[in-house]
Amino acid sequence: MITSTTSTMLRSGVTRGCGLQPTLLLRSNMTSCPYSTITAAAASPFAGVRSKLTADSQSQSQSQSSSIIISTMRPRQPSPSTTQRYASTSSTNDAAADAAAAARAALRAEAYAKSNPDMPPLDWNTFFKLRKTRRRWQVAFSAIMSLGCGTGGAVVLSTGAADVLTGQIPLDPVLTLGLMTIGFAGLGWVVGPSLGNAVFYLIKRQYKAAMTVKESQFFARIKKNRVDPSNSSTGNPVPDFYGEKISSVAGYRQWLKDQRAYNKKRTTFI
Repeated sequence: MITSTTSTMLRSGVTRGCGLQPTLLLRSNMTSCPYSTITAAAASPFAGVRSKLTADSQSQSQSQSSSIIISTMRPRQPSPSTTQRYASTSSTNDAAADAAAAARAALRAEAYAKSNPDMPPLDWNTFFKLRKTRRRWQVAFSAIMSLGCGTGGAVVLSTGAADVLTGQIPLDPVLTLGLMTIGFAGLGWVVGPSLGNAVFYLIKRQYKAAMTVKESQFFARIKKNRVDPSNSSTGNPVPDFYGEKISSVAGYRQWLKDQRAYNKKRTTFI
């Protein structure tokens, strides 16, 4: 009787212990005995797995947040189509500004011509001839002034007027005097066009106002019809951007053909 009762109690205790064991193993907040040398992490075999899963999830969330922040802070590079569109827009705006300035200059020139009825008529062929003559006067005076200033400078320097200066420059005195003479000649070349222009208008004073009006109209046409130089290259250079080589009506027409050829070549290769 006693033996059977004892065996029954032991069996129930073992069964109850086996039923409670999974619950004890799954408890993460299990408190250990203060006198035990076994830690809570060692007591629970699932604690290491749970801590590892928690650390992996935290590192994954941190990497995702950092990638989002970096992608937000990273500047976006403009696409080639956007850059090309902005370049074409700026070139179009520049061309429109040049055309507007040309129209205003032409209107001012026409108003000045109407306000001065005594001004002699001047056609385009005569204008280009006078312009060529004025350029020749400017070049001639540049050569004359360059030669005169160079000779005068050499004469002045040969008298010993610059001996103090040549003694302070750490070069050979002959080389220093030669450089000074070249400087005087260059100064004369720069001053020459202004004197030539003044002498030309002194001789052709009756055409001064008319040439001023025609020049305003001419440069207005140049601004209106010249090409955009932003797309130039060694194989397709800009043809006479300022129209300095135009010396006749036929030359102006050839200049217009060169501008059209430049635009056609640019659009063909681009």
